[in-house]
Amino acid sequence: MCSSRAPGLDYLTEQDPHRGLLYEIVCCVSSHQGSTAESQAEAAGIPFLTHSIHDFCRIQGEPVRDLALRRDYDAETVALLVPFRPDVIVLSSYLYILTEPMLSFFRRRILNIHHSDLTLRNSHGSPRYIGLRSVRDAVFAGETETRATVHVANEGLDDGPLYLRSWPFPISPLTRDALAWEAMDALKAYAYAHQEWMLRSAWGPLMASSLELLATGRAVLADRAAYVDGVRGPIDLERQELLSGQGAYRLLSPPGLVRQLETIS
Repeated sequence: MCSSRAPGLDYLTEQDPHRGLLYEIVCCVSSHQGSTAESQAEAAGIPFLTHSIHDFCRIQGEPVRDLALRRDYDAETVALLVPFRPDVIVLSSYLYILTEPMLSFFRRRILNIHHSDLTLRNSHGSPRYIGLRSVRDAVFAGETETRATVHVANEGLDDGPLYLRSWPFPISPLTRDALAWEAMDALKAYAYAHQEWMLRSAWGPLMASSLELLATGRAVLADRAAYVDGVRGPIDLERQELLSGQGAYRLLSPPGLVRQLETIS
């Protein structure tokens, strides 16, 4: 499921050798008309469905942010998905909070990729960086790096059981000068570029590894935690550069135990 784009879909369809062997993408559903994911899906022979949240809310005469109406929208999404009998739902830049119809029908079977390190917590235990502006918030807060996290979607915003975590993306030291200058335009521009770096680099390997671990029975998604090989998540995905210039990805179990090589692109 996606909105105006589906980062990583091209990686699954063009580079992951396990698609068609360990897992299939049975359909894509977009909440937006004109999603760039449509052409990617069609090129790979994947059914593509558009379920426009804006059209749905406009017909009902209510704003998109109305969560009561969102339940009706999500119930329609369930009805669209049921004929395809999906085992797992993966959210790739899906921009809207899911409500009870989706969360209950696909309980413990919805994975979301979020562009912050969800192991970072506030004093009261909630994730430090949530929502669509997580990268910008991390940059403005003076963080030195960001990571993306795959988690099991639940009622909390970006607060479900943690599954996989990407390698670190260092934040440029130029942001320290920009913060000192109060150069908000430069900081916003940098945050956008940094987020794009994460989306284009990590989303594909994170989705592929998530699906492969589930398909081989190495991962278990529970209400309170996700486990890989019996180790509670999040499990880190590390990137290494090969001599050929291609990227190799392997799983690391905290505090650094090397797991089997998962994906070679």
